[in-house]
Amino acid sequence: MTFVVTSHPEPARCGSTDDDGALASSTAAGLRIAEACLSDGPVGRVGLELEAHCYDLADPARRPEWAELTAVIADVPALPGGSAITVEPGGAVELSAPPAPDAAAAIALLAADREILRSAFAAAGFGLALLGTDPLRPARRVNPGGRYAAMERYFIATRTASAGAAMMTSTASVQVNLDAGPRAGWTERVRLAHALGPTMIAIAANSPMLAGKFTGWVSTRQRVWGQLDSARCGPILGASTDPAIDWARYALKAPVMLVHTPAGAQPLTAHVPFADWADGLAVVGGRRPTGADLDYHLTTLFPPVRPRGFLEIRYLDSLPDSLWPAVVFLLATLLDDPAAAAIAAEAVEPVATAWNVAARVGLADARLHAAATRCLDAVAGLVPAELTGSMQQLVHNVERGRCAGDDFSDQVIGTGIAPTVLAATGEPR
Repeated sequence: MTFVVTSHPEPARCGSTDDDGALASSTAAGLRIAEACLSDGPVGRVGLELEAHCYDLADPARRPEWAELTAVIADVPALPGGSAITVEPGGAVELSAPPAPDAAAAIALLAADREILRSAFAAAGFGLALLGTDPLRPARRVNPGGRYAAMERYFIATRTASAGAAMMTSTASVQVNLDAGPRAGWTERVRLAHALGPTMIAIAANSPMLAGKFTGWVSTRQRVWGQLDSARCGPILGASTDPAIDWARYALKAPVMLVHTPAGAQPLTAHVPFADWADGLAVVGGRRPTGADLDYHLTTLFPPVRPRGFLEIRYLDSLPDSLWPAVVFLLATLLDDPAAAAIAAEAVEPVATAWNVAARVGLADARLHAAATRCLDAVAGLVPAELTGSMQQLVHNVERGRCAGDDFSDQVIGTGIAPTVLAATGEPR
């Protein structure tokens, strides 16, 4: 289906997603966005999501098919932590855990569920590797979902096919979800969540390769995101002191990617900011947008920190089991502990916008290394006993100016890509 975009609106006509009528204007849309941006309340709860690339242990260059993946998942026993299991477009397997009271509890919950999932896949001959990008296989979509097919067509039409395919099918992350906190502190909290991005990317970099080649970037995952439309995937760089206003402006300026119809998600290949659709300056599919259209539009925006009532922090590469607990604890503590947050805000200020530098050279940059060291020092006295081993390894890496991707690269040089990928799954060969 092709959507027709005109400058002369027809009378408003409701689509299948119309559960609350057509939006009157971009102002009405902005108010709806701002009202749902963040939820006022205490800090403390932590929710985690962890993505792992799935490999055939007998043939790691082969990408497992959709039917194989879903067959394994169907037989996974109940997960004690209540995590949901989903499959990403390229076959990466994601665990999404419910919120826990604090970072340590969230880490324990996800680790327990991951072990059960890992065992189930291993029994079927598959391994789950926690890497920021797929270092071995070319991009290919295996998830037949209509939304992903529509996104694929959108990226092709907007001349970002390579980056779009890599983002959808060859990247993986550990995502940290935190309470928004008290309303009075939203401005500083959201600002710090963004400012920490480059330093945390440098600390967590674990994607030096893509599709069989070294890229020259320590976080190729972040590089891929940087190659996509900054109006959809870039940081929310607001000029106001209200993150809700900044998010509304960002969302209204972003071009419409997909429209939900009775036939499923359909791509819009013309450049139409949502504000123009809402104000009647352009008509998509012969109608004006509804509130449901706006809600769907928000799901197609991927800034590194996305407000969803809580803060969804999306800039970390997926990391091995030995390191992701420490990185998660570090990030959550730097935002949730007032003393640590104050130190972190000062430490990362000089590199708060160094996203590309962090992705390219990581801790080899002296300013990023200094910021990382100060951030680790800020949480040193707060680490619970069960995370000491993981934190010690992280500190050791940062002291040497290294990241997990450096270790992966060394192994590839020594033994080759496929053996290193298999080793990353942790499964015996």
